[in-house]
Amino acid sequence: MHKIDLNSDLGESFGAYTLGMDEQLMDYITSANVACGWHAGDPGVMQKTLHAAVQKGVAVGAHPGYPDLLGFGRREMKITPDEAYTYVLYQLGALDAFARVEGCHIQHIKPHGALYNQACKDEKLAGAICRAARAFSDDLIVLAPYNSAFRTAAETIGQPFAAEFFADRAYLPDGSLVPRSQPGAVIHDPELACQRVLKMAREGVVTCIDGTALQMRCASVCVHGDNEAALASVKMIRQALEDEGVLLTPMKELIK
Repeated sequence: MHKIDLNSDLGESFGAYTLGMDEQLMDYITSANVACGWHAGDPGVMQKTLHAAVQKGVAVGAHPGYPDLLGFGRREMKITPDEAYTYVLYQLGALDAFARVEGCHIQHIKPHGALYNQACKDEKLAGAICRAARAFSDDLIVLAPYNSAFRTAAETIGQPFAAEFFADRAYLPDGSLVPRSQPGAVIHDPELACQRVLKMAREGVVTCIDGTALQMRCASVCVHGDNEAALASVKMIRQALEDEGVLLTPMKELIK
């Protein structure tokens, strides 16, 4: 039976501000990428998110980003590989403290926003992030695009790797994401998002923004929690995959 993980970026509320529909999304996803307090989230939100994930049987991953709360971690920063290593390890440690209290295990790591996008194309940055993951735990799964520097970096040091597909983001022909500043970069139509996931699951293909076909097989599908259509998309995607006979399961069950 074909198996796929369904993930979402959660825990991105902070202070008096509420973002997303975390607890509702957890009824449908199998893995949660939890913000670690730098690009979004705060200690209370981190604890609440992990507690809800444990209650709903959702696997937990760290979602570290740049220290850029005002820019939601989506603005590029120029940092050294050594800085990237410490930034990521620091955020992993913060999330792990709450995970220990809630009695759960951090399954994976998926960097956020600009840190993620820059490291996808920067071997040194990706290498530093993967080394931080390994320093934390040698079974921590690195979640990132298949056609990225992350995969090479993870495989080089023997760190588990899971390839990710974005249901609600458009792709360029080279396999990178269309920048959010460009029209059509974010997909808000749940039906279109669902069709893209089914095409990837059935054929291993995604249609890029220019109409070309890109080969892509992934272990995990992401729907962004801050997309206003997130809940409708996740419901539709999960139902469609189950109708296809696909088993939805956390990525730790896929990556051995």
